[in-house]
Amino acid sequence: MSLAELKPWLLAAGRCGPASGGARLGLCPGRGVDLRLIAAPSWSSLRDMLALGQVVAAHMLAPVPIATAVGLCGAATRLETLMVLNLNGNTIGVSRELTARMRAGSFGIDFVDAWAAGLALLAEGSGLRIGLPFAFSMHRDLIHYWPEGLGQPLPEGLEIYTVPPPLMAKALAAGGIDAICVGKPRGSVGVETGAGELLLPGSAIWAAAPEKVLATRAGWAETKPELAGRLIRALWRASRWLGQGANHSVAADVLSAPGRLAAGSEVIERVLTGWLPASSTRPIRCAETFGETKETSGPHHRSG
Repeated sequence: MSLAELKPWLLAAGRCGPASGGARLGLCPGRGVDLRLIAAPSWSSLRDMLALGQVVAAHMLAPVPIATAVGLCGAATRLETLMVLNLNGNTIGVSRELTARMRAGSFGIDFVDAWAAGLALLAEGSGLRIGLPFAFSMHRDLIHYWPEGLGQPLPEGLEIYTVPPPLMAKALAAGGIDAICVGKPRGSVGVETGAGELLLPGSAIWAAAPEKVLATRAGWAETKPELAGRLIRALWRASRWLGQGANHSVAADVLSAPGRLAAGSEVIERVLTGWLPASSTRPIRCAETFGETKETSGPHHRSG
């Protein structure tokens, strides 16, 4: 199958690092794939675009194919995960007011100790308001898994709000929510704007959490195995490129272009290298597994 014949196939992944970088830098045509990226306005619309066949593949939150298959997102539609695109990459942030209260309770934020941070957060009692990007996401799984790992129930009166990632920092600054769990670089944007501080990387709670996947409608890969293989190899190649330190500066410029992450290249490059501003005065390098792309010895099919 020639490159020209692949052009109609679409990937709804306007925010996907490997896909955006691969398409912009010409890494994908070398694998026989010409990606045309469509930026979906929300995770739910992206799910619907894939379920209705408006796109062939999607950069998707890892739990969504499962939630969709069992009917939690409306009509049950079988989706399949072809590969895991990255592990981890989320941050837990807290408002300035909550930061002050936690510090007054003798908790020193060290960006490492999930046990101490979790107990300090639970000590705040009922009425805690947390903003997440989507109901079926690793963000929500982390918020539930965290207290369970501490042997504690979820706080009474816990309120979970769905907040679009670009609005997370504003919601935190306005006092509409007390904490956020969101992917890079949105947590860093909250620090940059003075809305709050970062409490933990998600990897401190779950060491290898599958964050984003490449999803298709069920059966597509079986009916078009050659095309599916080309797509997987192209994204694997782009992920491998993105995971190499020498390419981070170029990748940050690409991902900060208009219509992509709506964050400055300096903020994105810090995230790619692992240097995160935990507060306005304290940059901390988090675990090396933060936001790890799936750079392996070769591309593999993975089930979600």
